[in-house]
Amino acid sequence: MVDFNQANPYENIRILVLEDESHIRQIIVRLLRQIGFRLIHEAANGADGFKELLRVNPQVILCDIHMEPIDGLNFLRKLRSLGKPEFTRVPVIFLTADAERGTVVEAKDLRVDGYLVKPVSPKQLKQRLDAVLFPAPN
Repeated sequence: MVDFNQANPYENIRILVLEDESHIRQIIVRLLRQIGFRLIHEAANGADGFKELLRVNPQVILCDIHMEPIDGLNFLRKLRSLGKPEFTRVPVIFLTADAERGTVVEAKDLRVDGYLVKPVSPKQLKQRLDAVLFPAPN
């Protein structure tokens, strides 16, 4: 759970960034640091992402879709089917250049928690992260 009383509510949140293009990954990490995240972990594809998932147990995942050998959709499919709540309930936000309707529908069917199309502004990224990390009470 996040402590709303601390000055920076993001500094103790573990976030995992899965992005195959290193320069894009660096930009995303820089945006996350601007927002206030400090515990940022990175992987270049879905296969390495699973290793990091098990190692750091992130509280949220930002994931590209088009990566090899395991793409973002297959990463999410596998994540949701793990059978361990500590992993299956981790919010996943796709951060991708793919705005094709079929891809968006497939992502929704896999229970993605957010879908942002690159390029994304710091404000858009923060709003989506806030929505999954600090959901409004019912």
